[in-house]
Order: sequence, then C-alpha cells, then structure tokens
Amino acid sequence: MVALTEKTEKRLTIQTVEIAQETTAIRSLDWDRDRFDIEFGLQNGTTYNSFLIRGGQTALVDTSHEKFRQLYFDTLTGLINPTEIDYLIISHTEPDHSGLVKDLLLMAPEITVVGSKVAIQFLEDLVHQPFKRRIVKNGDRLDLGNGHEFEFVIAPNLHWPDTIFSFDHKTKTLYTCDAFGLHYCSDSTFDEDLAAIEEDFHYYYDCLMGPNARSVLSALKRMAELKTISMIATGHGPLLSHNVEELVGRYRTWSQSQAKPETAVGIFYVSEYGYSDRLAQAIANGIGKTGVAVEIVDLGSEVDLQELRELVSRCAGLIVGLPPASSAASIQAALSTILGSAKEKQAIGVFESGGGDDEPIDPLVSKFRNLGLTTVFPPIRIKQTPTENIYKLCEEAGTDLAQWVTRDRSIKAMKSLGADLD
Repeated sequence: MVALTEKTEKRLTIQTVEIAQETTAIRSLDWDRDRFDIEFGLQNGTTYNSFLIRGGQTALVDTSHEKFRQLYFDTLTGLINPTEIDYLIISHTEPDHSGLVKDLLLMAPEITVVGSKVAIQFLEDLVHQPFKRRIVKNGDRLDLGNGHEFEFVIAPNLHWPDTIFSFDHKTKTLYTCDAFGLHYCSDSTFDEDLAAIEEDFHYYYDCLMGPNARSVLSALKRMAELKTISMIATGHGPLLSHNVEELVGRYRTWSQSQAKPETAVGIFYVSEYGYSDRLAQAIANGIGKTGVAVEIVDLGSEVDLQELRELVSRCAGLIVGLPPASSAASIQAALSTILGSAKEKQAIGVFESGGGDDEPIDPLVSKFRNLGLTTVFPPIRIKQTPTENIYKLCEEAGTDLAQWVTRDRSIKAMKSLGADLD
C-alpha cells in the first residue's frame, strides 16, 4: 500500500510503503533538488529514506531532512505516537538523515538513541540536550522482539566516519544509509527498473564511495558474514530488492579497481575532533576525481602502528589533519609514526581541524619539509566554521596533490601521445 501526499510548491512529497513484515518505509521525495552539498549536481532529484520497524518494541531507522519537518511528522504521527518509539537508530549524523532528530527527541525524550561512538558524540553537538543513548560496536545486537533482532556493522567512511549498517535478521533487510544509494527521485519504491537507475547508481558511487574504496571492501567483507541479505534499504533513492546481488557485485568490482592503482594518497585525521571528518572527506573527493586511490585513517580509533608504518611508506602523498594539542598518547604515537615513516619525494599537505586546540601547523609542516617531502598546497587554516568555499578549497587541494603525485605518469603519457602523433 503506497500513500502519497499532494505535491507542494517545492515538489516535496512523502511516500509510505510496507516493505517487509512489520516494516514501513517513510520516503521523503525531493523532486527538484539539483545539487547535493559540495559533491555533485543532481539530474533526478533525491529521496531521504526513514524506516519504522515494529517488533515487541519499536525502532525508527533515521529521520529526514529538516525541509520535510511538517510533512514528515504529519506522516509519522499518522503511523505511530512518537512516544511509543523505543529506539532511534542513527546510521550516521549527516543532516539530510538526522535533521529532525532534535524535534523527535523533544516529542519523545524517552527514546534511546542507538549509534556508533562517533555518531553519539556528533549528536551531542547537534541536539544540545541530554538524551538516552546506546553505543554499538561491530557485531552488537539489539532484540526488538517478534524475531526482529538487529545486528550492527561498523562501516566508517561510507561516507562519514560515524556510519553503521543495521541488519534485521527476521526480514533479512540491511539498512545502509548512504552506501548503495543513489540520488534518484521517483514514485518507484524499489529497483525493478535497473536500466533507469544504473547511471545514477554509478555516478553516486564515483562521487561518494569511490574515494573510500578500501573502506567499501572492508564493509563488504563484514556484510558477507551476515549470509543472506534479501533487501538493502538505502538512505537515498529506491530500495534494492530486485538487483541486490548485481549491484553489490558492482560495488565490489569498482572498489577492487579503485584500490588497485599503484599510486595512493593517505589521509590521516581524528574524526572526533573539530571539522576534520568533513574536511578530510572533501579532500578525498578531490583526489578521487583523478583516479588516484585514497586511504583514509582515523587516528582516533585503534590504529595498528605497524600497519600505519606500511601504509605511509607505500603512499605517494600524505595529508594530515591536525589533532588536538592535548590529544591522547595513542594519537601522538600515531602522528610520530607518520613522521618516522615519511620519506623523500612524497607529497605532503596539512590542514587544521578547527577544533580550537589544534597542534601548531607551521612546526609540523617544517618537520615534513626537513624530511624532504614537498608541500603541494599551502596549509589550510580553519579559523571559523567551514563554509562551502572552504570545502571547495579542500577539494581542489586534494585534486592538486593527486595530480602532483601522478605528474611523471602524465608526462610519460603525453610523450607517448606525441610519439604516436609523429
């Protein structure tokens, strides 16, 4: 059963549909959106998908964009009294999915928010009020009753550092938020018309997931442990039901191809600090446009120093987001490992994280220069909340550095072309 609201002036509509047993999708259809943040232009609008699961207890997976506030809550309250929702599962905290979290918690302050450690920390800055929380790690489970047992998969950098997937063992539905999604707005709830969506599906991957190809492969490996996945309930676009195996296979093929290039750039930052996650993602997007592989490492998580040493040594370029000056010993050890493993002829770029307590930028840049590394772009200094221009600057810096590390290959290709012309 599908219910559609009447179209408003800005062509914002809501669609509700039963997608599985005791599971309702609430899809916010944004028909005319033509740009998504700084990343890319849209040809076919987009959707923001939210899901209501009723077991013995009730869970809501994600909310919607704030522009849908009235439409979304009119729809939600028509389905359930918000005070009857026991859990709000946050796939990640990007505003297009969590833009209505604060409103929901004001309506129903007894809801327990479920998310990764990083997501909960981000939400504290978003809602500015106490809330019940449950931090989950990879493999943790939440039993709603009536067979709806949720298992969580940590999937950092897809495409934010706080991302989790949620798998309902009863319906075999995997909730993935941005991953496997696409910006495509239509009345079709599912992916029955593959030809209509595959171009947007690939474009979306190239813009958001391609720069994090190794993280995609890690997530796919964890997904394989779930055995049977009947449906992928994405955060954007139609849900994947008819072509799950095919489209997951494409993600695997594209990511393996992205991870193969000999030339790679490592981005090192502390996701829980300042604006480093967003800045790092913008830089990664710029690198991804050149076909250079990107390795993103959150120094604030558990980092194997030997693996870090090996990564730094094989990268052609390094980009460091400054951690806080008062950071933990483990972060300082990781930063020291990067410095100790860096080598001549590597490219280096440094950006401030904007947390108010950043390590001094100039001494760090000097240390890298003294080791023989080349500074490809001027240090990016953040003195206030980053604007769209700052994110654009980061994207361009990533592209500049990637082009610099592939300059020899480009020169060789040009000479080869010249010889062919001769």
